[in-house]
Amino acid sequence: MVAPKKASGVKALFRTTAVRLSALYLLLFAACAAFLVFYVTSMSLGLLRDQIRETVAQEATEIQQVYDRGGMNGLLRALERRARQPGANLYIIASPSGEILAGNVLSLQPGVLDQEGWTTAPFRYERYGDEGKSERHAALAEVFLLPNSLKILVGRDLGEPESFRGLVRQSLVVALGIMGIGALAIWYLIGRNALRRMDRMSDASQRIMDGDLTQRLPVGGSGDEFDRLSESLNAMLGRIEKLNEGLRQVSDNIAHDLKTPLTRLRNKAEAALAGKTEPAEFRESLSEIIAESDQLIRTFNALLMISRVEAGSAVAEMGPVDLTQIVADCVELYEPAAEDAGLSVKAEIAPGVQVTGNRELIGQALGNLLDNAIKYAEGTDEGRIVVRLAREGEAALVSVADNGPGIPAEHRADALKRFVRLDKSRSKPGTGLGLSLVEAVMEVHHGTLGLDATIGENGMEHGLTATMRFPAGAAGSTSLP
Repeated sequence: MVAPKKASGVKALFRTTAVRLSALYLLLFAACAAFLVFYVTSMSLGLLRDQIRETVAQEATEIQQVYDRGGMNGLLRALERRARQPGANLYIIASPSGEILAGNVLSLQPGVLDQEGWTTAPFRYERYGDEGKSERHAALAEVFLLPNSLKILVGRDLGEPESFRGLVRQSLVVALGIMGIGALAIWYLIGRNALRRMDRMSDASQRIMDGDLTQRLPVGGSGDEFDRLSESLNAMLGRIEKLNEGLRQVSDNIAHDLKTPLTRLRNKAEAALAGKTEPAEFRESLSEIIAESDQLIRTFNALLMISRVEAGSAVAEMGPVDLTQIVADCVELYEPAAEDAGLSVKAEIAPGVQVTGNRELIGQALGNLLDNAIKYAEGTDEGRIVVRLAREGEAALVSVADNGPGIPAEHRADALKRFVRLDKSRSKPGTGLGLSLVEAVMEVHHGTLGLDATIGENGMEHGLTATMRFPAGAAGSTSLP
């Protein structure tokens, strides 16, 4: 299989979702920042101009009062004194025709003195000492008439607001520049990191596609979307690997374990043909052949059931089931068989336990555990089986304990494998698939199957306790509808 080509460099960065999202957020933030700064600047300039208008209007009122008290001479002295103060306003006394007679302004933009009241817009003027310079200043002013028809202009230079505007704009440019450089650096680093992670995931995926199912996608430990995706895919790969391993085991075990019963079938058929032709002997041989065939059919049925369970074909039938009733029915069903084998059955069943699951699968799994318990506890002294259903927090536990020979701790994991039979003499009937089916059923229910030694009243270990644990969230005590 040909591996896909890897993109490299800046072009590859632009193809990553992280970089594209970073670029989008950067542009959005820059636009919002620019809008906010311009909005704040405009509001601040408006506030400054309102303050200028208020100050100029107050001073114009004071000048009128000075004229009323001291006449023209008093007005000239007051304006001269005010004009010499630091940061003085603009003062002009002009003739009715608009000719400047006195003040601290050399020239005005034409038309400023033509109308009384506030100037509609900032106007340009020239100060004393600015002759020959191209620099011109802007101001706002109020024009009013004296009783002798002379025009008085009181204004304020807009240099401070304009300087403020320039400073804010310069700060904006610098801030956006620094932010842009930092964002590009972060953008590049995030993009490169995302690209490296994607390359590692691509390499691992390629090895998996080449057949190495032991490979896993890298998990960085940051808990981001890449890690969550890798963990989900790794869980899926683990499941696939386990199913493939089970398939290989089934293939090997079928070839090994089914060869013996097929050989017996052939030998019995051959012996029947080669023997005497007595009807009773033929019937006996046919009965033995049918018994061997039934055992083969049970084996294949168990294999099909395990395959269907592991493939999840029964998951769609999940629903609320009464676990208390299922356990009680199974105990009632297997109690006669246990009594025929000389065993006593004790049931300790908690009432009202409900789980989300498949009734048939749970019943089949519990039946397998009871069948194993009866088979291996038969013939023991004071043979007994104890079936328990209990709650452990929000979980539900179903256990089947017997006092048979049990399973050594080092062999319990092997007992869950298909076709594995720890009875080396094969004296007990069975296929070696019972516990495998129970484990598959519990995996479908997101639960576990545990095998432990049975602890007797004397504190000694004897027998086996198989426990099906239904996880928290799947168990409850709500009554069924």
